[in-house]
Amino acid sequence: MSDNSINKQFYNYLWAYILVALSGCLGNVVDGIIVGNLISEDGVSAINLSKPINQFIFTLHLLINAGAGMLVGYALGKKNIADARRFFTRALTLSTGLGLLLTIFGGLLFPSQTARLLCSNEHILPLAQDYMQVLLIGNPAFIVMWGLSTMVGVDGSPKLVSMAVIVDNVVNLLLDIVFIQVFDWGITGSSAATVVGHLVGIAILLSHWRKPENRRLRLVFGGGGLLAMWRRIASQGAPLAMASICLTLLLLSANTIVLSTTGRTGIFVFALCMNLLQVYNLFISGTCQTLQSLGAIQVGKGDDSGVRTVIYKGLRFITVSMVVTCALVWVWPQGIAELFGCNEPEMLAQSSHALRVFALSFILFSYIYVLMIIYKLYSHHRMALFISFILSLTVIPVLWIMAKVAPNAIWYSYLIAYLIEACIIYALHKFHHIEFKLKKSEI
Repeated sequence: MSDNSINKQFYNYLWAYILVALSGCLGNVVDGIIVGNLISEDGVSAINLSKPINQFIFTLHLLINAGAGMLVGYALGKKNIADARRFFTRALTLSTGLGLLLTIFGGLLFPSQTARLLCSNEHILPLAQDYMQVLLIGNPAFIVMWGLSTMVGVDGSPKLVSMAVIVDNVVNLLLDIVFIQVFDWGITGSSAATVVGHLVGIAILLSHWRKPENRRLRLVFGGGGLLAMWRRIASQGAPLAMASICLTLLLLSANTIVLSTTGRTGIFVFALCMNLLQVYNLFISGTCQTLQSLGAIQVGKGDDSGVRTVIYKGLRFITVSMVVTCALVWVWPQGIAELFGCNEPEMLAQSSHALRVFALSFILFSYIYVLMIIYKLYSHHRMALFISFILSLTVIPVLWIMAKVAPNAIWYSYLIAYLIEACIIYALHKFHHIEFKLKKSEI
């Protein structure tokens, strides 16, 4: 494949996947802005306290659909349509089934226990429970939307993915206001709007199969090797899923530490920083999923030059997007806090300082995350899995130590942790003499 062809495909995939990432994160960001202005700052904190749930749901998607998406990409690159269909079927059925289990246990049987597990503040708890319960009941819409987006993109329709996600988020934004202000559903309306938006997005993605030429991927049942295929899917998605599990633990631990150390003001400031991470994740997720899909196709073809071209373009894009985003945060930190309805002087002062520190921290986070995907493409699976563990788990002990030793500097915990991680990865890379080139079996 020529460089011009890869360049065109890269940006088609990239912008489609960036918009897909909006489906996973913009709902929370928009919810936070609207809730902060229409309800209270405590509503923003309640949404942030629910993020471990959202991240756990996203973990299931990564484990199943992201892993299967890479295998579908490999199969399509080798023109093995039968295998592509089988991986597609296994991924869709398994992710839907797990989503329904979460609905039953978390959303219907134990909603109050789930909320108390994540929120220890009695003042914020009612808001958190109302938001979390709808989130859990509607979680199958989340996981199916993300899964179909991955598969439709790999199957060559990234523009349809873009359209689905745009409409999804427009519906979410409009219904946020309608459900909260017109129907007076409060914070419950915010969560419900996100679920309805995803359902609309799913309906649009299903139109991919209306055209006969887009029916390479379809549901096929029967045949042997069911457990073996699930193991392959889980193995491919494991590094991303492990990173997401660790991030779930980090969100839960960080919320607990920050809430107990800095109180109501601190948890609101931390919520702002996590919303900033959601913005960074638009670019990180778009870049990584492009590397996975388009890079996997080049690996399937044995095109080492094509793989390197995709990686180069990904690194260049992530560099530009991170630098621009960081610069905007440094220039306009107070405006970001005010956007979420903050008007208390103490909160504004702490928010400005914390946002600037976190903006720098997330640049390092972005590069480490992208590097994990590069290791995965070149079949350095152990290194990719190791990064997926340390990416978030390193932050927890640093955050705990800073809370005990220097609570006023707690916002520097992430930056310190990512610097430590970067040094460890560099040392291991050199020690094991790792090279980025395709193995002979892949060429």
